[in-house]
Amino acid sequence: MNASRKTPAKGIDFQRLMADFRGLDPNDPGLWPAAPRVAVFVTLLALTIAGFWWFDWQDQALTLETRRAEETQLRDSWVAKKRQAVNLEEHRRQLEEIDRQFGALLKQLPNRAEMDSLLSDINQAGLGRGLQFELFKPGADVVKEFYAEMPIDVRVTGTYHDLGQFAADVARMPRVVTLNDVAIEVDKDGRLKMGTKATTYRYLDEEELAQQRQAAQAAKQGKKR
Repeated sequence: MNASRKTPAKGIDFQRLMADFRGLDPNDPGLWPAAPRVAVFVTLLALTIAGFWWFDWQDQALTLETRRAEETQLRDSWVAKKRQAVNLEEHRRQLEEIDRQFGALLKQLPNRAEMDSLLSDINQAGLGRGLQFELFKPGADVVKEFYAEMPIDVRVTGTYHDLGQFAADVARMPRVVTLNDVAIEVDKDGRLKMGTKATTYRYLDEEELAQQRQAAQAAKQGKKR
């Protein structure tokens, strides 16, 4: 019975490898051993790749990353605009509903010509409940962006029930009127005296809106200077 023989593994002969690198003639690399030629080839290849990377490929890589970021941004923008386009009809419907509601609210504000009638209605609401007016003094308009507020100092005397009914009548008016800073006290005769600042609102007419725009434009020009 013959026993199988194992061939010993051959390792790298470093001494021979080092000997291959000794005494090389730089003028005739064709006669070099294989190991030096392979080493020189690998070194030149690595230097060539490094040179291309440093002088050309690095800038191209940065440009590529920039283009990828721009592509991602454009894609996200396209998706957002596509969603807006899909929901365009719904946005239009909501805008029309907002315009309708705004128009309905605007109709509750009187114009400048109707203010005298509104002030008369507030006064009649108090007289109709048997209240005695000690003060009913409209103040100067406070102009806002598209409407104006008119404060009215009011002081009336009457019973608790009549004062409450007067406040309810004012709240039920078709025009917007608010009662602020309400203070109630008892006078020397035992009657209730209510002081309040009623505020009513009106929308600005075209002339007043034009003045508002001119004032805003003048203010902007003054800031630029």
